[in-house]
Amino acid sequence: MTSFITWYILLTILGWLTFPLTYFLFPKLSDRGYTLARTAGLLIWGYAFWLLASFSIAQNDIGGILFALAILISLSTYLLITNYQLLITFIKDNKSLIITTEILFLIAFAFLAFLRAANSELQSTEKPMELMFINSIMRSETFPPQDVWLSGYAISYYYFGYVMTAMLAKLSGINGSTAHNLMTSLIFALAAIGSYGILYNLLTRTDRRPQTTDDEKINRPPSAVRRLSLLAPLFLLLVSNFETLLEVLHRRGIFWTRDANGTFTSSFWTWLDMKELSQPPIEPLGFIPDRYLWWWRASRVIQDYDIAGGFREVIDEFPFFSFLLGDLHPHVLAIPFGLLAISVALNIFLGGWRGKIEAYGVQLHLNLTGFFFSALVLGGLAFLNTWDILVGAALICSAYVFSRVDEDGWNWKRLEDLFILALPLGIFSLLLYFPFYLGFSSQAGGLLPNFMYPTRGIHLWVMWGTLLIPIFSYLIYLYGVQKLASVPDGKPSDSISPNWKLGIYLGIGFTLFLFALTFLIGWIGSIVERDFVNFQLASFNMTASQFIAATSLRRLTYIGSLITLLAVFIPTLSFLFYKTTDHRPQTVRRPPSAVIFSLLLLTLGTILILAPEFVYLRDQFGYRINTVFKFYYQAWILWSIVAAFGVSILLQNLEKISNIIFRIVIGIVIFCGLLYPIFGVLTKTNNFNPPFGYSLNDFDRVKRENPEEAAAVEFLLTVPHGVIAEAIGDGYSGYGRISMLTGLQTVLGWPGHEAQWRGSFEPQGSRRDDIQKLYTTSRWEEAQAIIAKYNIRYIYIGVLERASMPINEEKFYVYLTPIFQQGNTVIFEVPK
Repeated sequence: MTSFITWYILLTILGWLTFPLTYFLFPKLSDRGYTLARTAGLLIWGYAFWLLASFSIAQNDIGGILFALAILISLSTYLLITNYQLLITFIKDNKSLIITTEILFLIAFAFLAFLRAANSELQSTEKPMELMFINSIMRSETFPPQDVWLSGYAISYYYFGYVMTAMLAKLSGINGSTAHNLMTSLIFALAAIGSYGILYNLLTRTDRRPQTTDDEKINRPPSAVRRLSLLAPLFLLLVSNFETLLEVLHRRGIFWTRDANGTFTSSFWTWLDMKELSQPPIEPLGFIPDRYLWWWRASRVIQDYDIAGGFREVIDEFPFFSFLLGDLHPHVLAIPFGLLAISVALNIFLGGWRGKIEAYGVQLHLNLTGFFFSALVLGGLAFLNTWDILVGAALICSAYVFSRVDEDGWNWKRLEDLFILALPLGIFSLLLYFPFYLGFSSQAGGLLPNFMYPTRGIHLWVMWGTLLIPIFSYLIYLYGVQKLASVPDGKPSDSISPNWKLGIYLGIGFTLFLFALTFLIGWIGSIVERDFVNFQLASFNMTASQFIAATSLRRLTYIGSLITLLAVFIPTLSFLFYKTTDHRPQTVRRPPSAVIFSLLLLTLGTILILAPEFVYLRDQFGYRINTVFKFYYQAWILWSIVAAFGVSILLQNLEKISNIIFRIVIGIVIFCGLLYPIFGVLTKTNNFNPPFGYSLNDFDRVKRENPEEAAAVEFLLTVPHGVIAEAIGDGYSGYGRISMLTGLQTVLGWPGHEAQWRGSFEPQGSRRDDIQKLYTTSRWEEAQAIIAKYNIRYIYIGVLERASMPINEEKFYVYLTPIFQQGNTVIFEVPK
């Protein structure tokens, strides 16, 4: 409880310290960046600390952290002095917004912290890896931080989020386990107020573009705006996919019948083909899903099979699954900063940061403040979760191009505008974080064609239905009014209409481009990697022409997903690239900015879902598992905001029977989408009755389950730095636990993960065999050579070491000194 209160106070102070800065940075947003202040403050503070520590200007300690905070405070203090009266006026005029934001932050932070306290374990999935990163950074003397699972190496991963976590942990004086669970809770809360702020700014913005008129404003009573804006965190963080609805139906035995032998059979569940749901229900039937790990299936909705029928697992996580699971992975850490990038794009779109930067005969219509802050945010996204920079950059550059369209219309200069911003912005976003890239290696290796794995339409709807229904409702509404300028204030216009011809050309053209790209990459691959391609064809017992025919037939069989996506894509593009029938520039009306921006988000989100149908990024997995995972997650963030905005518009503008029907439909959709968080929370918290009480500190579990090892860990936290030897085993296990908990480097942790982070097993060399030999050999000379090779200072022998190999302990007692011994756990120190 104390640690939660400390973090809440710390982040609240940080938000208020940063607000003068965000007020200056976001002049076109109605909230002036208030809902973004904590996130922006954490980004700037974390960046300053990391950069100073990387250049050895500051140390990785409390002094260095406070020094970086002082830089942020200095910037805000200057802006507070220069904008004092404006800030006071804003606070007085927006007290309700401020209070709502603060209440939302507290509730969201407390809710997730309560959930994590009821289930604080950090031993499953990849949580040990994340805790390892946090403790690595907390105990590193210098930056780049050491990789404690590969001695002699620095971290080769996007670790910026863990720097922020470690920074807050050091300042608040808590251990890595508690910080892991608190950071998960904090990300949830920051995402809640960040998404709330985006929808608030969309619903309250006043269009100040030169060619707009007063009736293009989205006028809402302030109280209505504040209520409707809560739909954004609802759709982003709580509403989940339809899989839990299927779990409930399955648990009730619906669509199952008994044959003459009394055995359950079902053509529906067999057709649906979703692993455990294809199996007969367990009796007695009930309402609440209770199958072991039933909640896991919601993140594995998409079912891929190769052409021979072999199953390939695909990850399709969504935000609440991540928070229920409790993984503090980069894709989770990046959520609020992705929302910050969306806000940057919105500010540019609405005309913020207007100015001119001229160099080498070209002109960028942004001021230096906007350009460098955009680069800082984009570079931070790459450092947080490298995949996200593509989405953030695409959105910011698109927003800039559309803002230029308002000033100068559509012409070939817009393509020039795109490159004039994209190239320097990309370069500067990399330069700002250049020290990170010096030690970073990626497993991604280009594009591969997706011939075999089109998504079935039913699986797409199970995954995306809770967002597709609001989105389709929104598009139908836009189609119904036909004139975008009448949305949402209801005032008719004859000057604007959807450009259906262009929308069809672009939608189908882009899809055909992806289809052609699939064959082009496949053809190139058949030449460059002929042996591999021939081996794959031989494994399926097919020729190339038979393979193409079979995969094309499968794509036609699964055409439902493509039809669904095109049904979103084509209308969205048609409305986005509207046409005007009035050629008098001084009277041409524009669609409301909020509508156009929402369509921009919808377009990008649709592309992210559509792309893995045809191509995927090459990595060590060898198929589209990771591409679907990363792209879908980003798409959920974008689509959830559009769904929330669309629902807000329809709730305010539909009348009579249409309004009633829509409220009923959307109420059912939200109810179905909330089944997962409701039943999931009950399952993970044991119906709010955790067996060992509430705690955010997973180290309490270690003390309870293995007090000897817990005592050894606490002892190692007090010793000088040095490499520690411990048992080596595969990932997703208890191996690497001592280095993970202490922040001391070990010779090798999880081998498979290290290979993923570094692109190969080469850096590991013979480490695994060497450590096995160190423990088992009876010859001291052999052990001594291994100790010298890896500069080992401590040798740990505990329950896992004894269980995993036949240890020859005698040599250590003869030549080394035990510095800790309790029960069967002993630690030896190698003399210098």
